[in-house]
Amino acid sequence: MPFSSTAVGSSAPKALLLSRATDLYFHGNSYERCLSTRASVSLWSSSAHYVTLQVGTSKVFGKFVASRHLVKKRIGVWRCATMEEIEAEKSLIEKDAKQRMEKTIESIQASFNAVRTGRANPAMLDRVEVEYYGSPVSLKSIAQISTPNSSSFLIQPYDKSILKVIEKAIVSSDLDLTPNNDGEVIRLSIPQLTSDRRKELSKIVAKQAEEGKVAIRNIRRDAIKAYEKLEKEKKLSEDNVKDLSSDLQKLTDGYMKKIESIQKQKEKELLKV
Repeated sequence: MPFSSTAVGSSAPKALLLSRATDLYFHGNSYERCLSTRASVSLWSSSAHYVTLQVGTSKVFGKFVASRHLVKKRIGVWRCATMEEIEAEKSLIEKDAKQRMEKTIESIQASFNAVRTGRANPAMLDRVEVEYYGSPVSLKSIAQISTPNSSSFLIQPYDKSILKVIEKAIVSSDLDLTPNNDGEVIRLSIPQLTSDRRKELSKIVAKQAEEGKVAIRNIRRDAIKAYEKLEKEKKLSEDNVKDLSSDLQKLTDGYMKKIESIQKQKEKELLKV
C-alpha cells in the first residue's frame, strides 16, 4: 500500500506490520486496517508527531524483539489510505461506469430512431443538421415538425428564408426521402418499405445493437482495470475486487438486456406493414 507523509500525534503507539497480513495502525484515537505485502517484518514508531519506519524488528510470542541488524535510521514517512478515501474511489468508479453505460443506451436509442420505418416518427429527423448562419444546428431547433398523418411530415421553419437550406440538408441526409418545398413549408412523404428494405434495415439495427454491447463491455473492462489498480496499491484485497467485479457484471448484464429490448422493439416496428 502506498503511503504519504502525515502527522498522527506524539502519543501514537507502536504497531507491528506483518508480511502478507491485515494489521492495525494507529490513526488519531482509533485503529484502522492496513494491508501489507512487504517481505520483512517492520516496526512503526512515532517521533516529532510523525510516523517513521524501522527495519529489522521481529515479533516472538507477542513481544517485540530487536534483531542484530536493526536499522535505527528514519527511512520514510508513510500513511495508509483511510477507509473513507477508498470508499470514495470505489464509488467514483461505479458512478462513472453507470453514467457511461446510460449514455451508451441513449446513443443506441438515437441511432434506432434515425432508422426509417414505414410510419412517420419525428425522432427520425433528430440527426438532420442544417447550416444556419455558418453553424450546424439540429432541424428541430429551427423548425416545427408535425405529422399530419402516419406517413408524412410537415416542417415549418421559424425563418422561411432558410427553406432551401433545410431542403438541401434533408436531401443530403441518409433518410432517403424527397422533400416537397412549396415556399411556405416542407412536406415529406414516407414511402412504404419493401420486404427487402425491411430486412436490410433490420441488419443495420442488429449491427448498431452489437456496437452498443461492445461499448458496454469496454466500459466494464475499464472499471475492472480501475479496481485492479486499487488492488495493486493495496487499497483493495483480492476478494474485494472479486466482489466488485461480480456486482459490475450484474450491472453490465442489465444494460445488455436493455439493448436487446430496444432492438427487438425496433425490429418489430420495421417488420410491421
